[in-house]
Amino acid sequence: MTWLRAFGEVVRSGLTIEETRLEPLLALRTAAGVAIVIGPALWLVSPAFAASAALGAYSAGGATFQRTWRPRKVIALGAGAGLALSTFVGYLAAGRLVTFLPLLAVWAFAAGMAWAVGSTAGIVAATTVGSMLVTITLPTSIGRALEHAGVIALGGVTQAVLILLFPIRRWGAHRDALADALATVADYTRRLRHDPTAPFDPEPLMTARDAAAVTPSQARTRPHVLHGPRGLAERIRPVVAALADPDVGAPAEGPGRDRARELLDAAADVLDAAARSIRRGAPAEVRPGITDVLRVDEEHEVLEGPARQAAERLVELLGEALEIAESGGARGRTPTLSGSAGAQFLVRPTMFRLLPVVVRAVRRELRGDSPVFRHAVRLAAVATLGYLIAARLPLGHGYWAPIASVMVMRPDFHRTYARAVARLAGTLTGVALATGMVRALGPDTHVFGALAVVSAGLSYTLIRTGYAYSQCFTAAYVVFLLGMGGQAWEQTVPERVVLTLLGGALAMLAYVVFPAWETPRLPGRLADWLAVNGRYAAAVLRNYAEPTREHHADMRRALLASREARAAWQEAYDRARQEPVRPRGLTSSEAQEAQEALKRFGRAAMLMESHVPRADSRVVPEAERFAEALEADTAQAAVDVREHRNPDWGRVEEALHAWEGAAGDRSPVLRREAELQKQALEDLATAVSRTPLERDVGSAREEQRVRAAAAAEGDGSGPAHRGG
Repeated sequence: MTWLRAFGEVVRSGLTIEETRLEPLLALRTAAGVAIVIGPALWLVSPAFAASAALGAYSAGGATFQRTWRPRKVIALGAGAGLALSTFVGYLAAGRLVTFLPLLAVWAFAAGMAWAVGSTAGIVAATTVGSMLVTITLPTSIGRALEHAGVIALGGVTQAVLILLFPIRRWGAHRDALADALATVADYTRRLRHDPTAPFDPEPLMTARDAAAVTPSQARTRPHVLHGPRGLAERIRPVVAALADPDVGAPAEGPGRDRARELLDAAADVLDAAARSIRRGAPAEVRPGITDVLRVDEEHEVLEGPARQAAERLVELLGEALEIAESGGARGRTPTLSGSAGAQFLVRPTMFRLLPVVVRAVRRELRGDSPVFRHAVRLAAVATLGYLIAARLPLGHGYWAPIASVMVMRPDFHRTYARAVARLAGTLTGVALATGMVRALGPDTHVFGALAVVSAGLSYTLIRTGYAYSQCFTAAYVVFLLGMGGQAWEQTVPERVVLTLLGGALAMLAYVVFPAWETPRLPGRLADWLAVNGRYAAAVLRNYAEPTREHHADMRRALLASREARAAWQEAYDRARQEPVRPRGLTSSEAQEAQEALKRFGRAAMLMESHVPRADSRVVPEAERFAEALEADTAQAAVDVREHRNPDWGRVEEALHAWEGAAGDRSPVLRREAELQKQALEDLATAVSRTPLERDVGSAREEQRVRAAAAAEGDGSGPAHRGG
């Protein structure tokens, strides 16, 4: 992708309205927290204290809107404490560049490394850098600095108290995550009616699992309905795939296919009803006749063999989903799901035990090729450089430039540039609107304080619709706060616009000078996904060779690792498609073909999983040899892909040939699924294998093709290829 085309994508992305559910009650409660701290501080103390209180309450309130599974009040308290600490420490070093610049660099680097823990930690840490830059200009002594830090922390405490006193949809995010997982399986089931090989995105299941991890205190108060249905969605997915697949399930045409479509349609309706029930906490209606459809008649059932086994298993699982839908998640009415009784909840470390986890996560990212480490270096360099440049300009409020840089920078190219564009557009619009109101109303401290609260509420309301639209009211909020503090708008508005433009430009330039492109990392990501997929498939096969509890646990762990590797590949692949970098190692078409091949390989393993035998079932000894060959070949192929060598599947071919020649094959369906895996691996080899000459010419051809497509788009002669 060329730089011009990449920048066009960035502008469209930055100004796009995201389709999401607004939460006005949450915004109202958080804006009330801002009002509660501004009013008394303005009335009893001074506008400067009111500005500090507003900063703490506003930033702590914004932190509670980030995607996190911890209690919101804990996030508010943590954000308030971090803001207060950064303010006090910053004041101690302020006054001389020789002390403040090193502190700013170290603090910004630490804020960048916080992304190793997660996006919420990274965003909250970035706000503490902004707090350090702004509020150190307010105090006049160490005592006053302590007072300002205390007022900022009080803003976080106020937000936490409001969350405690006025809970809105307690466990709502967890309910939504679980309901989304069930709804995703329902949508997948519905698509299987028409496309038996329809793709499935496991991200909602991964999100639901992440939401299911709780601390011991949370486990005591978690609604009973959030305990079991996630496992139900996990078990239904391979069963519906096996039923719909014409190779190992229902026939491609005829009464068997019609019956499979009928069952899949009923399954989708039941899963949707269960999702609605969990999301709302109330019973959900299921269309009449579902019970009749979900009855497998011993005499008149048209499905046979593995398809009938899948149908019987699906009916059993849907019976549990029907109970969930009818109970509405009420305490004492939610059924105990089979396989979940006595299961231990997923443990999330408490805040006090989180420190070792954070240290390990940060230590893993302290390497030169880590995107998080490179982001931290960029953040530290841009914050200090922006502060130095702005201090030399004949403008006041020079901290706006580094704040703009810190708040828009992200570990990847696309989001950094999109947020820079969005922040500039939102700032210009918000400043223009607020300036017009300031000129019309004249100087009035209390009116400006009220308008600041209203702007904060609107910013919270739009925080999930797009950064540009939320930033518009954030800019207005800052203008009103400055007006409340007695700053003349003629000075502050032009300064904020110019310095925001400077900060955004520095953030963009930093990624050009010191990037962390995902394009060169694609072969490594693909190799990781291939290796864990091979381990997952081998673990499934070992359950056929020796169905034990230990092998079943190994299969589950391998499945989770496979999903994580696939998510890492998908994230890297999506980012690479948006980067203005020449393909290295894998062209966009090769990456796409390899991705599809690995998806088919994983799908074949999932079909195997749907028929995993119970402990008392007969074993398939041939499966163990094929599992060993599969695991060995995929591990070696991962090394080959990473080092740009052609993979080889000699052991897999030999094991499958021996399986085909074995006397008395007791599992032809399993062998057929093994053949599907071998075919997928051959397609993967075709996608990534090239001759030495092709390795030299391939990247040049890809770059030439992307340029031609971009030129065609520019003159309107044809659609551009979305390469990467």
